[in-house]
Amino acid sequence: MKKFKLFLIGILLSTSFTMFAQQTVKGIVKEKSSGDPLPGVSVVVKGTNNGSETDFNGNFTIEKVKTGDILVFRYLGYANKEVAITSNYNLIVELEESSEQLDEIVVVGYGTTTIKDATGSVEAITSKEFTKGNIVTPENLLSGRVAGVNIITSGAPGSGSQIRIRGGSSLNASNDPLIVVDGLAMSGTAGGSRGVLASINPNDIESFSVLKDASATAIYGSRGANGVIIITTKKGRKEYSLDYDFQMGFGEIRDRVNVFSGDEFRNLINSQPITGTTIDASLLGTANTNWQDEIFQKSVSTQHNLTVRGQIFARIPTRLSVGFSTIEGNILTSNYDRATVSVSMNPSFFDDHLKVNLNYNRAFEDNRFADSGQVGAALRYDPTQPVYDASSPFGGFYQHYTRDGLGRVLLSNGGTNPVANLLQNSNLSNVFRHYGNLKVDYKFHFLPELTATFNVGFDKSTGEGTNVSSSQGPASYNSLYVGNDSAYTSEVLNESLDGYLNYVNTFGKVKTDIMAGYSYLRFNGSGTSTGNSRNPNDQGATTSVSTPVVLVGFLARANLTYNEKYLLTLNYRRDGTSRFGPQNRWGNFGGAALPWRVSDEDFLKDNEVLSELKLRASYGVNGQQDGISGDLYLDRYRFGNTNSQYLFDGTPIQSTIPSERSNLKWENTATIEFGVDYGLFNNKLTGSFNAFRKNSTDLLSDAPVADGSNFTNRVLQNVGDLEVNGLEFTLNADVIKTEDLNWNINFNATYLDREIKELALDQDITTGVISGGTGNYIQLYSEGFAPNSFYVYKQLYNTAGEPIEGAYADLNGDSIINSKDRYLKGDPQADFTFGFQSNINYKNFDLAFNLRASVGNYVYNNVNSSTSQYSLLLDQAVLGNIPTTVLNTNFQRTADVILSDIYLENASFLKMDNITLGYTFDRPIKKFASNSIRLWAGMQNVFTITNYSGLDPEVFGGIDNTIYPRPRTFLVGANIKF
Repeated sequence: MKKFKLFLIGILLSTSFTMFAQQTVKGIVKEKSSGDPLPGVSVVVKGTNNGSETDFNGNFTIEKVKTGDILVFRYLGYANKEVAITSNYNLIVELEESSEQLDEIVVVGYGTTTIKDATGSVEAITSKEFTKGNIVTPENLLSGRVAGVNIITSGAPGSGSQIRIRGGSSLNASNDPLIVVDGLAMSGTAGGSRGVLASINPNDIESFSVLKDASATAIYGSRGANGVIIITTKKGRKEYSLDYDFQMGFGEIRDRVNVFSGDEFRNLINSQPITGTTIDASLLGTANTNWQDEIFQKSVSTQHNLTVRGQIFARIPTRLSVGFSTIEGNILTSNYDRATVSVSMNPSFFDDHLKVNLNYNRAFEDNRFADSGQVGAALRYDPTQPVYDASSPFGGFYQHYTRDGLGRVLLSNGGTNPVANLLQNSNLSNVFRHYGNLKVDYKFHFLPELTATFNVGFDKSTGEGTNVSSSQGPASYNSLYVGNDSAYTSEVLNESLDGYLNYVNTFGKVKTDIMAGYSYLRFNGSGTSTGNSRNPNDQGATTSVSTPVVLVGFLARANLTYNEKYLLTLNYRRDGTSRFGPQNRWGNFGGAALPWRVSDEDFLKDNEVLSELKLRASYGVNGQQDGISGDLYLDRYRFGNTNSQYLFDGTPIQSTIPSERSNLKWENTATIEFGVDYGLFNNKLTGSFNAFRKNSTDLLSDAPVADGSNFTNRVLQNVGDLEVNGLEFTLNADVIKTEDLNWNINFNATYLDREIKELALDQDITTGVISGGTGNYIQLYSEGFAPNSFYVYKQLYNTAGEPIEGAYADLNGDSIINSKDRYLKGDPQADFTFGFQSNINYKNFDLAFNLRASVGNYVYNNVNSSTSQYSLLLDQAVLGNIPTTVLNTNFQRTADVILSDIYLENASFLKMDNITLGYTFDRPIKKFASNSIRLWAGMQNVFTITNYSGLDPEVFGGIDNTIYPRPRTFLVGANIKF
């Protein structure tokens, strides 16, 4: 693999260097109004492929330019400019900002629009605005950048993220947004992958468009209820360039859950704190082992990306990119390797009437998964015992064991060595994924206002994995077989086809943009798994083939603009899914938006303060059917119990009973929104404000049914309503913009209020399983409250302010403390979230950082609730450590202590996700034309300010039961451009 990498890089370097030639024309490109240099301006000799691009300071160089040639300067947001070459070969070129380039392109569903003409709640983030730092998967480029978008990523290397746009819209169905890459909808991946986006190289991404309101997402119909994230990758271009990006990171988990040290533990055991029970102090060892230190490791990670762009075969703009990532995890044995190759070809023919976009990507993932459950094991394991024991029969690792009268090893009941559990188990996977699409746009010669688009794509991933445990591991003892050796394979294939016509024309003051088309999606999956081959009773393999899911859609959209000021968008989509029965298979979805560009009215047109003002109103309906199993429209049956039998030909046959019905139908989410887009002081301050309400009806949920109406008291059904109200605010500001110093900031704020309006039979639904007992739930779906609100007892305290174990408030006043006295308090969803990003450029220096804040989110500390009691010093037949927070409560362990609200904590936080500092060297290699080297250093996970007592206040689902901790990572890197 290493030789292949070197060979490929060598070929790319050697072939790319031949593309560059010596310069003969130099110059600088500036913004006319401010005199600031403009980086990234395209400079091309008209009618040729000879071109360049301005560097960080606006400088450019082109060779072999003759007198009389014309240089064409192009830059997004500015008017194109042509300069004829005379005897002056040292140019100063000034570009003027183009008002039409509020016509900056924004990608929307099945097409594009401009910032000026955008009618829905759409936010576009380009590569220059991405969140910086240790970015391994694409979604983290957006972290903290977009109002209403919340992204939570664990500390595992390359791990997937939980992405929520406006809090989601469902209970039990999917709350994940639709991800679309270059027109290809991404959905699922093979087993063994870290996540749907794990195989996409962030270096290949040019921009994101986040569609939030229903008028923008309705064109995706049944898949747009939770918002849409459209990813546009980098394309080929005519000018030749070579980029190499390198990054190295050094990570460490610095925080620990406070448990007793070896000496403290011995003192605690000898104090015999358990009431009515004597602890056998002879079980104590003599070591002082911090088991958290032993399972955590410092990590080193590297990322390499090499990109070549230019024309091939004289007329095909092409981009080729290869990337290699090696990411060590911070738990022993955790590792993630990824290799990616992407090719993009973007030719046009017949005077741009025919445009072709071909994208193809290959990704290889090699994973070794570490059991994050060993974090909890490290908290509990006896700190007076060593990690290793030379006399141990368990491969040299210490374990609690005894021997019987025949000298045979008997593993003691209780915890096992977490270091051994990690090192003696190997959980590996290899995933190959390739995906791509071919998009063809043809503008009819006889009717150039009409364009036909055809887009076909596929996404196929195959995975295989093994899970092998040592024959000397503790699980092998006291069992019929030694060790474990199991394997699996998995394959997922998604196919898509879109075809649509788009008609754009202007009739007087009316501009029309009308689109109609068809969409076809098919999802397939299969897999095999083998049992433990070392178990003589488990030799077989199982094969599963999921029922293909097919989605068919007919779609249409009309954008109408009158006098460049009054806009109207209408969307409609009719979707059919194989998940529902014939009577409910088809759903109708649509939306409308009505913006008014007030700033173009005569009374504001020359206003020196208010340079841009657009008012928006929109309404739309989306569907939902994701996140549920494939063939739901079929009646499902399960076996009855052994007493439910009937005779057939004298033989007793166990009966089957229906457990799910065939009348399931779409969830529906309707959204109404009012918004304002603004610009102040010649758009030095820009942003938006949105107020919205989402109502989800016919929620799909596993919910109770009336007694006697079915053979089970819970079935999957359409039940209930959910309402989400929210406010969003965004501010972008050019604080300072001079020749040497530029400082811009982005600030966004979101308020969300989620409330369940209705549930089946007015009954609450328990959710949120917790450890520390059997069948305990800590969360509830209940009418009038937010989903997943915490369901707890109200703790009582003595006059000294100390909690009284087992004493709870009698909230219903019946003088009996039982489950009827539990109440709902807080939920995992924050009331307010904030993001702040700053970029400062001073001459050749650049500094960037990103802050996020969350206010009003609660976390149930299941680490403390399940272990911070004195009785748990006895871990069955051995001793077990507990958190030092037990000293604050002195709880022994009553049956319902884990349900006390003392373990529910306000987890509001302020985080600095990253900070980077760089310096750019302009044209360090004189013999080449435009080139630069940027060296940078930074830090990821810089600090967290919170009152939450656990490792991290940012927890999936609001239940903290020892997550994979997030490391602090120090970074260095280089960006080299030719």
